[in-house]
This record gives sequence, C-alpha cells and structure tokens, in this order.
Amino acid sequence: MEAATIAGLLADPARLKVVAALALGAGTIEEVAAASGLPLKDVALAARRLSRAGLVHREGHALSLRTEQFGDAARAAAEAAPAPAPLSDDPAEDAVLSSFVRDGRLVSIPTQQSKRRVVLEHLVRVFDVGVRYPERQVNALLAVWHPDVAALRRYLVDEGLLTRDAGVYWRSGGWVDV
Repeated sequence: MEAATIAGLLADPARLKVVAALALGAGTIEEVAAASGLPLKDVALAARRLSRAGLVHREGHALSLRTEQFGDAARAAAEAAPAPAPLSDDPAEDAVLSSFVRDGRLVSIPTQQSKRRVVLEHLVRVFDVGVRYPERQVNALLAVWHPDVAALRRYLVDEGLLTRDAGVYWRSGGWVDV
C-alpha cells in the first residue's frame, strides 16, 4: 500500500480515531468505541474500510492494527523519493553539509571547528560582497537558517567571514561565485 493511500484513509477523523485507539491497545469494537468516543456504528464502518484497505485485521468484534503496513509504506516512499541535490561539488563538504542542513535549515551548529567552518562558508553566501548590513538585517538573514542568530553571527565574525564595526556587518571572507 502506498503512503499517500494511508494518508488519505487517515484523513477521515473517525478512521484516524479508530487507528489511534487500536495503536493504544484497544482490541475490540467496543473498546475502540470507548477509547475514541465514537458510536459503535461509526467504529464498525471505519474498521470495515480500514480492513478492506489492509490496515486492520478483523475477526468478529476483535480488531488488530497491521502496523507492518505503515512501515512498509514509509520505506517504499523513502526509496521512491529522489535523492537530495548535493549542497557542494566537493564530496567531503557535501557530506558535512548533508549532516547539518535539512530542507534549507541548519539542524544544529557543529561543535567541531573544521565542520563548523564548512557550514559557515556555506551560510555566508547569503551576504552579498560589498554590501553593509545592519545587525537587524544580519539577524533576519541568519534566522532563516537557525534560531541562534547570535552564535552564528559570532562564529562568522570569529572565522573572518564577516567583519563588524559599530553594529554594521559586511562580508569579508569565504568563496565568492563569479
């Protein structure tokens, strides 16, 4: 079963409550009704639809969730997803960036200086060469990447990638695409 099909099935509030009740240990239609607050009729209809889709095993009034279906669908969706585009042409840099950047956001600031340098050189590209930025604008540009803008600002200055004077910043290091 495809992940999109499962998502569609769970888009119905009654079916979602039935799955939740089963996942929490309810084992009969009556237990699911009690746990979900749904009338028996709604539980029976939802269970029948989930059973036809292969997500629930029914035997009389006994119900069980076929959790392996969820895992199989998730694995199939992950295998079918295209590989993410490399963040750098250099395989070593790409490996570091792939570890710390997800969906255009920095998931954590590397503690190891060499890895942090790779990440900072990637981030500094949001600043144009020759442009002076007030601290408020620097914070706004860095907040897109990570909530700890003060740490990123400090690291960028300490690494010589940005220079600061009287609350104004400008790019002073890193590679420049021409």
